[in-house]
Amino acid sequence: MKRKFKTMDANEAVAYVAYRVNEVIAIYPITPSSNMGEWADEWASQGIQNIWGTVPHVIEMQSEGGAAGAVHGALQTGSLATTFTASQGLLLMIPNMNKIAGELTPTAFHVSARTLATHALSIFGDHSDVMSCRATGYAMLSSNSVQEAMDMALIAHAAALESRIPFIHFFDGFRTSHEVNKIEMLSEDDMRALINMDRVFEHRKRALSPDHPVLRGTAQNPDVFFQMRERANSYYEACPKIVQSVMNQFAEVAGRSYHLVDYVGAPDAERVIVIMGSGAEVAHETVESLNAQGEKLGLLKVHLYRPFPVEAFLAALPPDVRKIAVLDRTKESGAIGEPLYLDVVNSLHEGVKNNLSPRKNTAAVVGGRYGLSSKEFTPAMVKAIYDNLKADQPKDHFTIGIHDDVSHTSLTYDAGFSIEPSNVVRAMFYGLGADGTVGANKNSIKIIGENTDNYAQGYFVYDSKKSGAATISHLRFGPQPIHSSYLVSSANFVACHQWIFLERYDMLSALVPGGTFLLNSPFGPDEVWDHLPRPVQQQLIAKHAKLYVIDAYQVARDTGMGSRMNTILQVCFFAISAVLPSDQAIEAIRESIRHTYGRKGEEIVQKNMQAVDETLAHLFEVKVPTELTSTIGIPPPFSPSAPEFERDVLCTIYA
Repeated sequence: MKRKFKTMDANEAVAYVAYRVNEVIAIYPITPSSNMGEWADEWASQGIQNIWGTVPHVIEMQSEGGAAGAVHGALQTGSLATTFTASQGLLLMIPNMNKIAGELTPTAFHVSARTLATHALSIFGDHSDVMSCRATGYAMLSSNSVQEAMDMALIAHAAALESRIPFIHFFDGFRTSHEVNKIEMLSEDDMRALINMDRVFEHRKRALSPDHPVLRGTAQNPDVFFQMRERANSYYEACPKIVQSVMNQFAEVAGRSYHLVDYVGAPDAERVIVIMGSGAEVAHETVESLNAQGEKLGLLKVHLYRPFPVEAFLAALPPDVRKIAVLDRTKESGAIGEPLYLDVVNSLHEGVKNNLSPRKNTAAVVGGRYGLSSKEFTPAMVKAIYDNLKADQPKDHFTIGIHDDVSHTSLTYDAGFSIEPSNVVRAMFYGLGADGTVGANKNSIKIIGENTDNYAQGYFVYDSKKSGAATISHLRFGPQPIHSSYLVSSANFVACHQWIFLERYDMLSALVPGGTFLLNSPFGPDEVWDHLPRPVQQQLIAKHAKLYVIDAYQVARDTGMGSRMNTILQVCFFAISAVLPSDQAIEAIRESIRHTYGRKGEEIVQKNMQAVDETLAHLFEVKVPTELTSTIGIPPPFSPSAPEFERDVLCTIYA
């Protein structure tokens, strides 16, 4: 049977699985995990059933602590239950998590990992929240991509039932949770194949019930507490092999193979990076690119972080490895090293001590921090880390991606280094929050991903103010699965949806020579060139770029769309880029309009349809001159006898 592909973000992918393999879902919204709860709530309201033919009970609590408590209670009745959270919300669940794990109760919490508030609050992603849960007794399973998020969600629930250990399944907030990608869907038959009903029945039998009374949740004194606490050791010792067994079963069912620790790179690599999360996708691409140029580099991607799979980790390391860089997406002030780094160092030490590895000497290990609060992590930075490992004494406890001129921890890197493949269309769109740009681009990705054989990826950069602030959409389309978990740095197509951005952002620096620039302009095709800022003119000429303009404001007003011009500029993109044949693209946009706005009434649908019809008549290509002809942007001359304020201050400002 041909498998179905759909375009979605990781939040939807995880919710799709979690909804279908649970009976109780307790939710409370917190960015960036809220969408998972919203999807579950919507599906329940529509009466969509889980894999056992019942509609899950979705309840919104008054806090994350309440959500965890509701899950704990549901689990004690023998129900299958889950929740979604992040950041401070996850920390509010820790008291219940300790109880759930201590009682060996199977569940999986899905976490879009997000920065904890420290010196400041941040809504963006890193691993500081999940790392604060290492002592709860939960197993921890990491996903690196949207596809993995769907797959690992199912593996986490299945492994929890098999091992009786609850799981945190985590993936990077925003960078993965909000990345839209074309993925291969799991079917409900796949889920039924992975969820062992014998284990479900065993879970039901352990429920608190007057029919078979059991004492649970007691207070214990020093005479027995220690012994009982150690009694759980055998469950955790068995957990890694159980998880790998579930992964093997998943490979048979779905055809995608995972391991506790996955190795990528040269079999005889001497320099290896260890990492987990979306940064592993960046490192994977970079390793493949550098090895194709003659390097011998390796990458270890950790999936099961707790219990840490020492034997699997040591077995995955290439035998010739001499230097290892361990990257953590968190900071533990005052610690001798970050969590993953300490686990790797101890694993190597234990491997030698207990003869778990044929290696007689441990490799040299350095640790580094990257990507805090979604700080960009690029192939250029990965290359710098491998270059650092070349040194006789590599810098340890380094940072990458920032310039630390205080404690001097940072590595330098060549920001111009790029491995963007030539067969991938790369587009950037500058818009305002709530102007429809992001929504239109999400629709564009779905249209391309689901109407062509191309794979598609979209990531959307907003600041925490969201509505009314600038948004930059980064889209990629290509014939192969796209794993580029970093922003577009060289674009074939750049669109500016707000004229004012020309004076605020250098958006053409990313445009490749011969690329295309689409501008929403209040000026017509005959006059727009003379109104462009001089630096924009210079870049267009230097890059031999194609320039297209449309007055989307006017089209929106004429068709009754008000200030909403997302549909108009979406049509322009498809008309110019030729990713799809024009007729096919227009029909796909019309279908998208019917799907998106159908619930808002026929009037809204027809206004959008009219906007589609009017757009192409108002889209114009402007011939870019071969040299500058405009005086726009040239600072006025000042005579030497001009007042000092004019010469030294005004002249500088104008320039």
